[in-house]
Amino acid sequence: MLKLTVDEQRWHNHLAAFVASCPGIVPVTKGNGYGFGHALTVQESQRLGVDVIAVGVAQEVASVREHGWDKDVVVLNPWRPGDEVATELLSDPKVVTTISRVEDVAAVRDLAPSAPILVEVETSMHRHGVGADEVAALDLDGLNVRGWTVHRPSRATLNEGREMARIVMRHPLASRGIWFSHLSCDDYITLSKELDVPVRMRVGTRLWLGDADAYRVTGTVLDVHWLPKATPVGYHRIKTRRDGYIVVVSGGTAHGVALSAPMSADSVRRWLVRGAEAVANMVGRVRSPFTIAGRHPIFAEPPHMHSSLVFCGGPGEPVQVGDEVPVNVRMTTATFDEICLK
Repeated sequence: MLKLTVDEQRWHNHLAAFVASCPGIVPVTKGNGYGFGHALTVQESQRLGVDVIAVGVAQEVASVREHGWDKDVVVLNPWRPGDEVATELLSDPKVVTTISRVEDVAAVRDLAPSAPILVEVETSMHRHGVGADEVAALDLDGLNVRGWTVHRPSRATLNEGREMARIVMRHPLASRGIWFSHLSCDDYITLSKELDVPVRMRVGTRLWLGDADAYRVTGTVLDVHWLPKATPVGYHRIKTRRDGYIVVVSGGTAHGVALSAPMSADSVRRWLVRGAEAVANMVGRVRSPFTIAGRHPIFAEPPHMHSSLVFCGGPGEPVQVGDEVPVNVRMTTATFDEICLK
C-alpha cells in the first residue's frame, strides 16, 4: 500500500497562514488535487472559507461538485469548440469559463451570452491568450465578463505583472479585475495596492504543498528475499550484481512512482545530469525513490504496476515484511492507496 500521511494540524496551520497572508486567493484543485485528491482539497477550501476554486478542465467540475463544492468554479483550460462538456457548462451560472481567442468570444456570445467568463491574455509563456495587440479592441459587449486572467511564467518578475496589467487596462472592461498566477504573496499585495481594479491570485503548489514537512509518503514492504550474486530477477531476468536482498515494496507505475516531468535542458549542468541518468539506465544502476536502511537502493528492474523490486546489498536483512519505508514521489502525478490524516 502506498500511503500519504498528513500531519493534519500542521497542514491546517500552513493553509490558514497562507490564506491570511494572501487574502482573496483562488485555490487550484486540478488533476489529482496535488496528490491530496479532490475530496480533501474541496473540504479544506470549504474550511478556509474561500468563495471560488479553480479546476483544470471542464470534466473536473463534476468531481468537485460530487465532493460538496457548491460555489463558483473557474475552468482554467480555455473553452474550445467541440468540447461538449465545456459547452454544456456555459449554461451553469456558477461555472466561470476561460476564453482565450477572439473567435471564441464570438462563438460563446452566440451560444450563451450570459455565461460567466474570464478573458485570458497571452503572456511570455505563449501558451493561451488573446494577443496583447488585440486586447484594446476586443468586442465583449453583452457578455458576462468576470475579469481578465493572466498566466505568468513561474520565473516572471513583478514588472511583467505590471506590464500585463497595463495591457488589460487599455480595455473599457478592465475594471472587472485581473486574475494572476505565479505571483509571490508580496508581489500580489503590491499589485493589489497599485492597481485600481480588483486583483485575485490562483495558487496550487504553494498552497497545498508549501510545507513539505506536513506530509510524508510511505510504501509497505511486501516481501524480502536473500539471493546470491548472479541470480536472475523479475520479468526481465536481470541478474543481481552481488549477494544481497531483493525487497518488494508497494508503489509502482500505477501510483506514479519514479515518474518525473521532463527537465528543461537549458544549462551544461542539466545536460550532464541527463547524461549521467542515461548511463545509469544503460548499466542498470538506477536509484529508486525508496529509502531503506538510510539509503536509496537501486531498482532491480523497472517498477511494476503496483510494486517495485529494489536491491539492497550487504549482510543483514535491511527491512521486514510490513515495515513502512519513505518514498519520494512527484505529488502532482501521484495516486495513493490511502490518505491518512493524523
